[in-house]
Amino acid sequence: MFGLMQDRPLMIASIITHAARQHAKAEVVSKNIDGTIHRSNYAETERRARRLARALIALGIKAEDRVATLALNSYRHLELYYAISGMGAICHTINPRLAADDVSYIVNHAEDRIIFIDGVFAPVIAAVAPLIGKTVRAIVIMGNRAQIPALNLPAGMDLLCYEDLIDGADENYVWPEFDERSAASLCYTSGTTGRPKGVLYSHRSTLLHALAVNVGDVIGIRAVDRILPVVPMFHVNAWGIPYSAPMAGAALIMPGRHLDGASIAGLFNGERVTISCGVPTVWLGLLQHLRSSGERIDTIRRLTVGGSAVPRSMTEAFGTEYGVELGQGWGMTEMSPVGTYCQPNAANAHLTGDELLRLKEKQGRALWGVEMRIVGDDGAALPWDGVAFGLLQVRGPWICSAYFGDAPGSALDAEGWFSTGDIATIDADGFMEITDRAKDVIKSGGEWISSVQLENIAAGHPDIAEAAIIAARHAKWDERPLLIVTAKPGHEIDKAAVLDVFTGKVASWWRPDDVLVVSELPHTGTGKVHKMILREKYRDHLVDKG
Repeated sequence: MFGLMQDRPLMIASIITHAARQHAKAEVVSKNIDGTIHRSNYAETERRARRLARALIALGIKAEDRVATLALNSYRHLELYYAISGMGAICHTINPRLAADDVSYIVNHAEDRIIFIDGVFAPVIAAVAPLIGKTVRAIVIMGNRAQIPALNLPAGMDLLCYEDLIDGADENYVWPEFDERSAASLCYTSGTTGRPKGVLYSHRSTLLHALAVNVGDVIGIRAVDRILPVVPMFHVNAWGIPYSAPMAGAALIMPGRHLDGASIAGLFNGERVTISCGVPTVWLGLLQHLRSSGERIDTIRRLTVGGSAVPRSMTEAFGTEYGVELGQGWGMTEMSPVGTYCQPNAANAHLTGDELLRLKEKQGRALWGVEMRIVGDDGAALPWDGVAFGLLQVRGPWICSAYFGDAPGSALDAEGWFSTGDIATIDADGFMEITDRAKDVIKSGGEWISSVQLENIAAGHPDIAEAAIIAARHAKWDERPLLIVTAKPGHEIDKAAVLDVFTGKVASWWRPDDVLVVSELPHTGTGKVHKMILREKYRDHLVDKG
């Protein structure tokens, strides 16, 4: 017997329709490329999205067609999110920080029909346009006619103007309903270990993920909040914030191009931001700016951090110096992306001081909807005791089953688990902690050393701005940890003093064999330290040093 409840499909368009009706005046604020501020609201966003959907149909876009974006966080990008998916097409966000070869590869792999771009990325399109003419029929500049740059496009590829499309379409479009399992958006992994892979999200998975992110123990967005996603809309749909914020009715503040500490602090204070989300490198830059300038960020109640492990020193600094809670989450493109979030539960709500800071170093508890486990080399599940560590596997309704173009289910094992590539522990209270990526773990004399744990300790040194640990080849032990650091502005690195910070915090044989000081660390297109580049450059450092 089925329940006697209405069966309505979970449609992405329903989010913006709800926001337009229930939170019509909630602001959508964008910092434009030229530094000016654009103000809109959810009622206007929904109206323009309907006009844009009509324009896409006039351009020949049909259900399941891929429509790409190469754009920053802005009100126009938000309109595209809803117009493309809402009409039944697939919104494919492209990371403009990828190499031109990777951009052309994913455009061709996705078979994009149209690409919407911010004018600042015209050079990217100019570089790849000769390589993507097989399916791409138009490039649309996201601005008015005066903002269209000169672009030499191949024959058959039109150059169009976003605002002309909006002006030429009516707003009588009615959002269609269709199977909620239909594809809605497409994101590609960053491709640090091979070609980027496409992850194809559905309307159903997107709405369930947005609901889960909005609960109180995760980001907990409220209608009175003003949230600024520093994480780009071209990176895993800005962690779902463009869906969860309008779902809650919170104001959305789009930061645009400049993400340095001074620019972010200025937006926080000028727009009374209460919540923001970004990677640790962004918050490190903000912290350095606040300390050097004396500026405050008194409206902020929470900064959500993901992408890489959060050093204890950063959590402590924001909490004690600025009264701001740093909340750590974990996930990946294949998980839409959020899988865990670190907030105390009944078992550890009493913790304070160092014990609470230690808890917050963990990636946290699984959201409702996400199952996780750790397995050993034999594939057998390992205990949740905070000691055993193994390969982290996940499954759930917003976790991918296959990569775009591959056979359904091909990314899963026989029991439906997806292997994340992370090595982790899970304690008795369900708190998961990443100890390494499987490709980054250091195997010294047959024993494992966690690069993440060493990096977190090094990051607490007062002279260090950023730290990375890689496995360097060693004649006797096979691999040993090598610490690579950058100095804070105006500071100098004393190698012996840096190595001393590990004393008493880890086993003596975990201590890095050497410290390399460099001017800057390479980063991936998503803001993470690019360890593959570091390994290629420094893997023989200890051998060469003798």
